[in-house]
Amino acid sequence: MTHLVGQDGILSTPAASHLIRSTKALGGIILTASHNPGGPDNDFGIKFNCENGGPAPEQVTNKIYQLSTAITEYKIVEGLEIDISKKGKNEYVVNDKPFTVEIIDPVKSYADLLEQIFDFTNVRAYIVTNVMIILDAMFGVTGPYVEEIFRKRLHLLQPNVARTTPLPDFGGCHPDPNKTHAYQLVRTMEDMPYEFGAAFDGDGDRNMILGEKAFYVSPGDSLAVIAHYLEIIPYFKRNGIQGFARSMPTSAAVDRVAAKKGKDMFVVPTGWKYFGNLMDAGLLCLCGEESFGTGSNHIREKDGIWAVLAWLSIMAYTDKSVADIMKKHWAEYGRDYFTRHDYEHCDLAGCQYMMKTLEETILDPKFIGRQYEAGGKCYKVKMADNYSYTDPIDKSVATNQGLRIVFEDGSRIVWRFSGTGSYGATIRMYIETYQKEDYLRDVKEVLQPLIEIAEDISDIVRLTGRFGPTTVV
Repeated sequence: MTHLVGQDGILSTPAASHLIRSTKALGGIILTASHNPGGPDNDFGIKFNCENGGPAPEQVTNKIYQLSTAITEYKIVEGLEIDISKKGKNEYVVNDKPFTVEIIDPVKSYADLLEQIFDFTNVRAYIVTNVMIILDAMFGVTGPYVEEIFRKRLHLLQPNVARTTPLPDFGGCHPDPNKTHAYQLVRTMEDMPYEFGAAFDGDGDRNMILGEKAFYVSPGDSLAVIAHYLEIIPYFKRNGIQGFARSMPTSAAVDRVAAKKGKDMFVVPTGWKYFGNLMDAGLLCLCGEESFGTGSNHIREKDGIWAVLAWLSIMAYTDKSVADIMKKHWAEYGRDYFTRHDYEHCDLAGCQYMMKTLEETILDPKFIGRQYEAGGKCYKVKMADNYSYTDPIDKSVATNQGLRIVFEDGSRIVWRFSGTGSYGATIRMYIETYQKEDYLRDVKEVLQPLIEIAEDISDIVRLTGRFGPTTVV
């Protein structure tokens, strides 16, 4: 059996998914700077992707855990050293059996795949003649992919790419592509005449899209716009368009596109593994999460570079700016005003108590019909629950996926607990409201009444020990 390793250890999450699928591998182990504790300095994750190229479902991870509890010993092979900086096959004998490790180009096959999906000739012509672009790899794994795809194949100039050398510590920065952590890109877009900007995360599967003067595109809006224009991309012209999907906390903007285009719409728990079954069953071709992850059925992971190429294809097709594309979209569909407030690295016990007390409050039958007022607005509770999901393919059930309140006007609040940070716990609070016509207002101004109500119902500021959110998305 041959084991494949990316040269210099540089293999992005979407590229790894493609490699597993294209080589018909039995699966793959990804060592990643993910949102998981571990390693000597934390923020080091070990992920297993199955033979479909997607994250392992719960039944697989549960089995792995069960097996780990039965380990009584392990053995180390002495003297087996591999120079992963050099491409080629390395042959060994381990326990009297052949053992082959092949070091491969981590970029080429993935770049070739994207060149088959998009019209690179059209995108290249648009970039060269029409638009000022800046791409920020944030010292993460996408750097070499940005250089190969955008610099070499799409002829983007050197000054238009930033921080493309992968660094073990990301240059001391946090490679999270949002307005808080990608502040260098935001400032550059505010001060310079760039018309399109994008930032990528540490392992290459997430992205943030900005227009001129740092015009911000929320992840939900990005997904909805791509859904609206999906048919212009050659891959979908050839293979057709199936359903759309989003994670439950993600804004419902894409739902409106699905309804208008007559496509199936799926809402799943947070986690890309839930999209995999739908894709493998041929029910889904586009999906996304509010954490800046967007992707399609070309692989089984979210894909930051794919999303940027989708946006550039849309801009080339419409010959419109990012802001104009968004305003046209809102004029047609209305706007889902959305924000996420993260209370990070909080006291674990306080967060657990908050979620327990909040659940008891909203699941009380008397909670339905309760009214809340703030900022001159009144909201009446229509529904409240702890979200659960039954997979339509394998019938597996995921419970405790987020506490949510839906009001009679469709506005909603969602709270999710996360224990996957480097230390402590994180509470993510999602706020959303929909407006059909008044779609050019400031997001914070529109959502402030709901934010105040959410803070009041959950008592999140007191119970987390924070004066406010550490990150606002």
